[in-house]
Amino acid sequence: MTARLTRLMPRTTWARRRTVQAVMLGVVLALAPVTWMHTAAAGKLRTTADVPARDVAVVFGAGLWNGRPTPYLAHRLDTAAELYREGKVRVLLVTGDNSRTAYDEPSAMRAYLTERGVPDGRIVSDYAGFDTWDSCVRAKKVFGVDRAVLVTQDFHIKRAVALCGRAGVDAYGVGVPEPRDGTWYYGTTRELFAASKAALDAGLRPDPRFLGPEETGVTEALASPDRALATPPQQP
Repeated sequence: MTARLTRLMPRTTWARRRTVQAVMLGVVLALAPVTWMHTAAAGKLRTTADVPARDVAVVFGAGLWNGRPTPYLAHRLDTAAELYREGKVRVLLVTGDNSRTAYDEPSAMRAYLTERGVPDGRIVSDYAGFDTWDSCVRAKKVFGVDRAVLVTQDFHIKRAVALCGRAGVDAYGVGVPEPRDGTWYYGTTRELFAASKAALDAGLRPDPRFLGPEETGVTEALASPDRALATPPQQP
């Protein structure tokens, strides 16, 4: 095996130098999307305690189990509900996948939030948030969101902030911390590959899979008086 590898190596110093340069360039190009993502999100990451107040929080979907939010999605929704109770945001835009009748992330997210005391009238559903870029573009173009707090897991928050910024949403991100378990490591590793698509989306700025007409849900929710929306919390 060693002899075979030796035969494959360039024979001249110039050729070896060019090979090393090509490998280094490949590494730089591979890391460029991650570097861009981290740079774009720099200074925009906060906690629930110190995030600046915004009218709208965007909560990204993270899957369902038997029609209910997965633990990771539940943690995002718990954080969003806390932001609402603390007066940091006034409206929650829940964005997720409803590409088929039997799978409805936004409705499950809404139900979870209302069970925890968030008034139904303060929740707006985006049923075509099929990925992070789609959710960001639709928040801007469909729902008219210019400034927002983004809520997702800590390993995903940089990508969300970077993409929403590119879509025209001035956003701060609240990353939900999670135990360093298998799911967390999978999500963190996945982000390394997702960064490349994110960089392409940011550069090409494609329309989302489904754009659709403008919707007034966020504007109407913000215009409604708080007392008209108050609902008692239900038991989880």
